[in-house]
Amino acid sequence: MLNNHGFDVWFGSYDFSVREADANNQYPFAEYTNLMNAIYGTIMNYSPVKIFDIGFGTALLTSKLYDAGNYITGIDFSSEMLKIASLKMPKANLLQWDFSRGLPPALNNQSFDFIVSTYALHHLTDDVKAGFISSLLNLLEATGVILIGDVCFRTRGGLLLCKDTWGDNWDDSEAYFVFSELQERLTPICDLAFHEFSFFAGVIEIR
Repeated sequence: MLNNHGFDVWFGSYDFSVREADANNQYPFAEYTNLMNAIYGTIMNYSPVKIFDIGFGTALLTSKLYDAGNYITGIDFSSEMLKIASLKMPKANLLQWDFSRGLPPALNNQSFDFIVSTYALHHLTDDVKAGFISSLLNLLEATGVILIGDVCFRTRGGLLLCKDTWGDNWDDSEAYFVFSELQERLTPICDLAFHEFSFFAGVIEIR
């Protein structure tokens, strides 16, 4: 698992690393572009809206939504990512914050039409992820939606098969989403759906 210093070192080559893995259909970023486009298109059906981006990174997705006239709030724990994103979105409300600590107090009493996180929440353990997502429900407007694009498997068996397939490239330090298990935890308090884009990635939709 990369800490914030790791991301600060990586930020210069981050976009290239993602594009290369996507183009070559490689773990963990195969279908990354299509996944991002799907989230963008879904949100743009309702634009302009208020969006909260968790772990915005270099703002590949969020800057496009910002340019289209949406209202952006975001958190990321990397100071370098924050600098890049601020240049792309000078009027956005961007905070340096480690989401493993929960939500920043600055967001108290705020609400959003869409909450988005892409390839970030797998840094949390399964127990912490479920609790964190539960807390996000309090930030949603009545008709709001959470969209999580990440490495995700329908079942634990799918995760184990992918792990066997990619061998030495597999990152044991990450707690990747298993949709069936997340659904079991959260179904009592919200509705979930999974949109699969590749064998190891998809979008989790939560209402």
